[in-house]
Amino acid sequence: MDSSRPPVLGRETAYPRHYDASLLYPIDRKRGRSALGLGDALPFAGHDRWHAYELGWLDARGKPRVATATFTVPADSPRLVESKSLKLYLNSFNATRFDSDAEVRARIADDLSQAAGGAVTVAFGLPASDADADAGPGTSIDALELDIDGYGPPDPGHLRADAADPADETLRSDLLKSNCPVTGQPDWASVRIAYRGPRIDRAGLLRYLVSFRDHADFHEQCVERIFVDLLARCRPQSLSVEARYTRRGGLDINPWRGTPGLAAPAPAREPRQ
Repeated sequence: MDSSRPPVLGRETAYPRHYDASLLYPIDRKRGRSALGLGDALPFAGHDRWHAYELGWLDARGKPRVATATFTVPADSPRLVESKSLKLYLNSFNATRFDSDAEVRARIADDLSQAAGGAVTVAFGLPASDADADAGPGTSIDALELDIDGYGPPDPGHLRADAADPADETLRSDLLKSNCPVTGQPDWASVRIAYRGPRIDRAGLLRYLVSFRDHADFHEQCVERIFVDLLARCRPQSLSVEARYTRRGGLDINPWRGTPGLAAPAPAREPRQ
């Protein structure tokens, strides 16, 4: 997979008429991780879970088939896949005939694994959607009354924790927003932070999350930055950070990073997804 060619982004793009795996545009994760001071020994485990809502192809007789799908990319894969290229790639299936649904699933898994450099799993269908975000696990910090005037770059100086007051809790916010570094389009997300350790100051955490508002970075790298900053500033014994981004181009992405050995959160979708 050639990761040096420029992506087909920011300009009018011809609708793909035939299956084409070369449309996938992989990006080296080291680009974002080096900015965080991360080397090969990562302080987290995790995955990037994609939900695809617009997937279709033709069966062997030319009859259209449609499906939704979930793709899970391991966080230790050397590359992530740029989202618009993934959309174009999936669109390339629309006018291509396949002998079976299993062939489609296997083809996508193989192509995404090649692009990411790790074993990507593919399953038809989506996780259940939380009917009510307030019924989900954790406490929302969005109703805090406070003044905010910092919208970028992300400022970890807002983060603080009280070592004399240990906590084991999950905090949620729907106010995470960043911008695509390629197209400049806004990316909106709900973030869930579960931790055990010194109690995190909620006002500082909300100010920190809002400070991503004018920041340009990929979804996966934003979540890794949040994880690394919380780990360094608040010193939790365990930490889980999951962001559930709203849909764009028939896709949403849900990066999760957690301390090694921590169980991944159960797959689910936000009402906004």
